[in-house]
Amino acid sequence: MGADGGPAPRHLPGHIAAALARAGEATDSAGQPWSGRDLAGEGNPLHQFDADDGEADPRVEAAIAALATGGTEEAVMEALAAARVFVPVVAELVEGGLGVHGFAEDKEADMALVTLSAPDGRKALPVFTSVARLEAWHAEARPVAVFAPRAALSAVSEGAELVVVDPGADATFVLRRPAVWALAQQKPWTPSYRDASLAEVVSEAIEDIVPIRAARLEPGKGVATRDRAGRVLAGGGPGPELRIVLELAPGLPADALREMVAELNGRLAGSERFAEAVDSIEISLRAFGD
Repeated sequence: MGADGGPAPRHLPGHIAAALARAGEATDSAGQPWSGRDLAGEGNPLHQFDADDGEADPRVEAAIAALATGGTEEAVMEALAAARVFVPVVAELVEGGLGVHGFAEDKEADMALVTLSAPDGRKALPVFTSVARLEAWHAEARPVAVFAPRAALSAVSEGAELVVVDPGADATFVLRRPAVWALAQQKPWTPSYRDASLAEVVSEAIEDIVPIRAARLEPGKGVATRDRAGRVLAGGGPGPELRIVLELAPGLPADALREMVAELNGRLAGSERFAEAVDSIEISLRAFGD
């Protein structure tokens, strides 16, 4: 958040800043004049989104809505991988002063990405599926159309670990760090609680911790979210993402339990695979056989 409690602006990534800086010039980036060119026709669009109506991608809409009826987070990610979204930018005053008639005026301003602070303090990048949703959320922000993987790449370059899809809308979907990184690299993604390779990592980590009889992975209590109508959506929540359920020998004293959990956390933190694939965890302790 900024000092006024609103979203904190951040500088644009270089590729967007450079494009905006060239806007309105008499020549293109190669120094060739625009004058006399015919940019009309389907074979010569002004840019990738010149025919864009600003509406939400129906595949993304359907995938998020389906979370209320058995849909998966993976399906939302697959839809986003090919979707256009809008990133909000705002003008940030760099230098101001009084004009010749004594009125305050902008001397110099930059365009900056808008970022958010998540409840846990992490930086988040908001993106929107439609222009209308962006304008309803921030009336002064301007939409920059990009493919969702490019937005995720911008989030990574800005140090944002979360991407929030449609904040303030009827349904909001949060991409956590592993999903953001996968989208930025245009790679497939599997939630940690359904990742068989992570179950193997946990099994190896508990192998010689005697009080632990078994372990299993489940969705964490922060996976689900609700839309504005109160429907539970099975995905898109802010975390914790993964619950590790440990089945223990009965009768362990509190000190032994704390030491055991600390030992397990240390082993998991030392696993590169686990650190890359898991955003946040909670550990649940249960007596063996319950």
